[in-house]
Amino acid sequence: MLKIAIDAMGGDFGPEPIIDGLIAALRLNNNFTAVAVGDKTQLENLIPSHLKNRVEIVHTEDVISMTDSATDALKRKDSTIYKAIDLVKSGEADAIVSAGHSGASMSLATLRIGRIKGVSRPAIATLMPTSENQNTLVLDVGANVDCDSKNLFEFAVMGQVYARDVLQIDEPLVGLLSNGEEESKGNEVTKEAFKLISKIPNFAGNVEGSDIFKGSVDVVVCDGFIGNILLKTAEGVADTIGQIIKKNLKRSLISIAGAVLMRKVFKNLKVRVDYAEYGGAPLLGVKAPVIIAHGKSNPKAIQNAIFQAINSASSNLNNDIEERLEQYSS
Repeated sequence: MLKIAIDAMGGDFGPEPIIDGLIAALRLNNNFTAVAVGDKTQLENLIPSHLKNRVEIVHTEDVISMTDSATDALKRKDSTIYKAIDLVKSGEADAIVSAGHSGASMSLATLRIGRIKGVSRPAIATLMPTSENQNTLVLDVGANVDCDSKNLFEFAVMGQVYARDVLQIDEPLVGLLSNGEEESKGNEVTKEAFKLISKIPNFAGNVEGSDIFKGSVDVVVCDGFIGNILLKTAEGVADTIGQIIKKNLKRSLISIAGAVLMRKVFKNLKVRVDYAEYGGAPLLGVKAPVIIAHGKSNPKAIQNAIFQAINSASSNLNNDIEERLEQYSS
């Protein structure tokens, strides 16, 4: 049975939404147990008695806050994120979910758990909604600000394998984010990356930003600087569109009547753009599943992040990444 480590104190709103999400996941899936790392006094009061046999608590009161430096986490061995990651490193847990300091999670996971053979830099991947009934996996979205062509090649391989093994997409298409579809477009790094990524099957070539939301490809590769700007811009646009719709609907009775009819449409739209539906972002390239959830995660987001961790741990993801990297690099 799989065991998932949970950084129970790292989110913006304390342990309550995290434990509520864990409880929801335990009720829906009987095939895993959890290790919650945090203040035992607080956590014990949040876990129902009938589920306590499936939740082990590792006590610590030190929490890396969002204002702390990521490098501080390397020294604070009693922090929740350090202890949770060490449970995975020692084999006492199969995967970890954290809504805490993302930089600390990335640094500790890379240094303590270690990288998959052939991976020079792990990458954060996230799902973006499209106009089709699907999502586009984008990586990197923040782990690596500066990347070379080899890094982008590795991201392409990792993203394609994740899309196949975890997202269950047959023969996923991969695109390289650039400022034009032609092979000649892009900077020197992306031009060199184009040549390297051309080695892998189902490479669709360069794609533009709009292709991400059209669903033209299944995986889009970029460096973490561009990817993070893309992610934050998309979140801002989705929120702005929602606000514009609300304001305009209040201006007339006809609009209000139309809003009643459109309620289902708006509800479906909210589901498509709500990060809680996806749970968290996997850190690809480390030797065990690491799911980085949003600091403001609600219980549903934590529940889905745990399910992501379970799906990753149940797959042959890391072995397949290692094999593919060796195959395409030779």
